Amino acid sequence: MLKVKELVLEKEEKYLSPFAVKSVNTKGRQKHEELCPMRTPFQRDRDRIIYSLAFIRLKNKTQVFFAPEGDHYMTRLTHTLDVSQIARSIARSLSLNEDLTEAIALGHDLGHTPFGHAGERVLDKLSPKGFKHNEQSLRVVDVLEKGGEGLNLTYEVRDGILNHKLKLNPQTLEGQAVSISDRIAYLNHDVDDAVRAGVINEEDLPKSVLEVLGKTSRERINTLITSAYEESNSKPYVRLAPEVDRAMTEMRSFMFDTVYRMPVALREEERAGNMLSGMYEYFLSNEHKLPEQYKALLKDYDLDTVVCDYLSGMTDRYAIRAFSQIFIPESF
Repeated sequence: MLKVKELVLEKEEKYLSPFAVKSVNTKGRQKHEELCPMRTPFQRDRDRIIYSLAFIRLKNKTQVFFAPEGDHYMTRLTHTLDVSQIARSIARSLSLNEDLTEAIALGHDLGHTPFGHAGERVLDKLSPKGFKHNEQSLRVVDVLEKGGEGLNLTYEVRDGILNHKLKLNPQTLEGQAVSISDRIAYLNHDVDDAVRAGVINEEDLPKSVLEVLGKTSRERINTLITSAYEESNSKPYVRLAPEVDRAMTEMRSFMFDTVYRMPVALREEERAGNMLSGMYEYFLSNEHKLPEQYKALLKDYDLDTVVCDYLSGMTDRYAIRAFSQIFIPESF
């Protein structure tokens, strides 16, 4: 049984890039644990994330469209799996540690709010300390999971989760691969969702972007993964070629102008904001109404932090139901 892990470690030593993080070189966990006889530390982290309650809830959290009725729209869970697949492809091409890459990718959005980035913006305005989903994702794995014990993940996975957002700087190349893959994933599948919803047509996409990245989602993803490989192979970083990165930035601006900030999205964002704002104020004034596991956190954390923990952990449907139970009178 011990040889299973030994073979993995031998392969890492033999085949991984000198810029990759080998499992034997992890900086370890916050709390000491005995090593697993079959799995490397990063494989254990991946498994802990997959079996966490926060990961399971991602299936009912918004990616772009709130609580979508259609079967084929992206959710926060399908986005996470998309990021994992793309990141592993980049890591494999660059001979990076795929297990570490996968663990970071699967955990990067665990702290995301209901109602997507709209929910994040609302909590960021409400909380005196601000709210960022990457910081909350780290809090989920460090504190909130397992009834307040946390998952006790390795330093490298925690760093990648915290620093996956654009303009932050993961300390490992595996974390950098996830950060780029997050952008690749959400821009491409958000386009697919917007076309499927009839918000935009394929013909609306900027021609200058299509000339660089490709006319179909498949072509664009292939271009972006290939660019990451060609620009980063045998280098101490993971990045896209400048012209490809500029095209990605242009596509992002287009999506903000035509999809993310469209009038119907802004109306839905206002409604989501009203729900989260109402519940935020309600639980600040009625802390005894918090679920028991959140009330238990009050011995170590302030009320604002715990209310944000509770609200950010909600799925779209749970948030709607909770708001209705608090504020909408029942029929006789």
